[in-house]
Amino acid sequence: MASIPRVPIGSSTLPLLGFGTAVFPFAASETMKESILHAIKLGYRHIDAASVYNSEQPLGEAITEALGLGLIKSREELFVTSKLWCSDAHPHLVLPALSKTLKNLGLEYLDLYLVHFPVSLKPGSYVVPFDKTELLPMDFKSVWEAMEVCHSLGLAKSIGVSNFSCKKLQDLLATAKIPPAVNQVEMSPLWQQKKLREFCKGKNIHVTAYSPLGGRGTVWGTNEVLGSKILLEIAQAKGKTVAQVQLHLSFFILRFSCIP
Repeated sequence: MASIPRVPIGSSTLPLLGFGTAVFPFAASETMKESILHAIKLGYRHIDAASVYNSEQPLGEAITEALGLGLIKSREELFVTSKLWCSDAHPHLVLPALSKTLKNLGLEYLDLYLVHFPVSLKPGSYVVPFDKTELLPMDFKSVWEAMEVCHSLGLAKSIGVSNFSCKKLQDLLATAKIPPAVNQVEMSPLWQQKKLREFCKGKNIHVTAYSPLGGRGTVWGTNEVLGSKILLEIAQAKGKTVAQVQLHLSFFILRFSCIP
């Protein structure tokens, strides 16, 4: 794999191409570990996990194995992201949740720690999809203050959010001492999120796209992405797969469309 471009966020640099670890239904497995290890072999250096994915322990095992095999010389070669799940999105639970994540990974710090969703759930709930009766409004100010503590302690080099709209970001930015470095959202050629990307550009928040190929339409995403007739025509004309065309377009949208 050719060298992956990077962009600066905070005090580090983020590889623009990352390897996601969400496989639904969420469950750790040997296959997951081997997939992550293979991704590292191919040259991926940004690995995206989350506590609710149950992917942190397999990722930690893959990192240990990659070091042992000499695929990477040190942990510093990797950019590791994980996320605070909604049931831990309470001020007193943020630091313990990150400590548990680091223990699962066998790491001393994360490169990026994200608030997974702009809502909270009753503590202790890790079922996806979750019951709507478990939903609670998030105390943005207090939860983000706890995220800032994680950053100040050096446990997370950068902090950010995921699935935040322009309005939710405005609410967060109104009291944040450290603005979110990243907003990770679903994005594809069929859902380009132009308004959100322009808002984030104006606030110097890097937008990361997940599910650029869509999804199965069960918990998130849509089957219409890979089933697009227009993208199929482009793929056939270029001698590529639909997935290759979509990834190229998603990268182009993120990298260039907001440049004035």
